[in-house]
Amino acid sequence: MKKKSKMDLPEKVCIVCGRPFTWRKKWERDWDRVKYCSKKCIKNKGQTESSGSGTISGLQTTKV
Repeated sequence: MKKKSKMDLPEKVCIVCGRPFTWRKKWERDWDRVKYCSKKCIKNKGQTESSGSGTISGLQTTKV
């Protein structure tokens, strides 16, 4: 049996930070339900663009 290369693994984009992340063995059973790339993003899932803090994903925005 030939081993898959890392380039062949499926990829998703984290809904909190917007960074791409690839499939991991521990997510094998529920890959379809995985939305976050890390525990940090799970913790910060309520602090997205709608937080009203003037920042989006760590970038400072200016209000007009």
